[in-house]
This record gives sequence, structure tokens and C-alpha cells, in this order.
Amino acid sequence: MDTLWYIIAIVHIVVGTLFGVVGVLGFIRLPDVYTRLHATGKVSVFGVALLTVADMVITPLSVGKGLVLIVLLLLAGPVVSHAFASAALRIGIKPRGLSRNDLPPTPPTQTDAPPDAHAGK
Repeated sequence: MDTLWYIIAIVHIVVGTLFGVVGVLGFIRLPDVYTRLHATGKVSVFGVALLTVADMVITPLSVGKGLVLIVLLLLAGPVVSHAFASAALRIGIKPRGLSRNDLPPTPPTQTDAPPDAHAGK
């Protein structure tokens, strides 16, 4: 029975490592910051999650910590990637091949806001 658990852990380690390698290759090969963020943000979260599952299979006492880590990774990873991409766009880094930009050039202020149609009623 122990052999089965070790095989499951090894499969998770191999697949998690492959996810990490794909993320690194994407970071090296892709042209701009946005596609690099996509490659590293998506792939590395799942790679680390699979490595954590392998750790939980090998050492059952770390299941609670592993589950907390996986939940935090799945929640924080996309948020951090989005924050970095938004910051890069705000400081003026242009994406390659962007067909349209829906973000305003500067955040709207109180004077830039359109007048409320129901203000006088």
C-alpha cells in the first residue's frame, strides 16, 4: 500500500515540475510582460499546488497546512497577476498586438464624471 502512495506522490511531483518548467519557458519565450504574467501566473500556481499535494501524500501530518496553502495560492495567484498587469498598463507598458484598450488613460476624478441625469428630480 505504501508503494501506491509513493507512486501517486511521484506522479504529482513530475506533473508539478513540468508545470513549473512550462512556466519558466513561457517567461523566457513570450514577448511582453502581459503574456509572461499569464504564463507564470497560471502555470506556477498549479505546479506548486501539485507539489503540495505530493507533500501531503508523503507526509499525512501536513495535510492541514497543505490545504491552507493550496487555497491561498488559488485565491492570491490570479489576484497578484491581475495587479501586476494593471500596474504595467498604468505605467505605460504597451502590450504587443493590442487591438483596443478599454481602460481610461487616467482614473476619473469628480470633475471628469458625467453629470447625473436624476440630480434635479
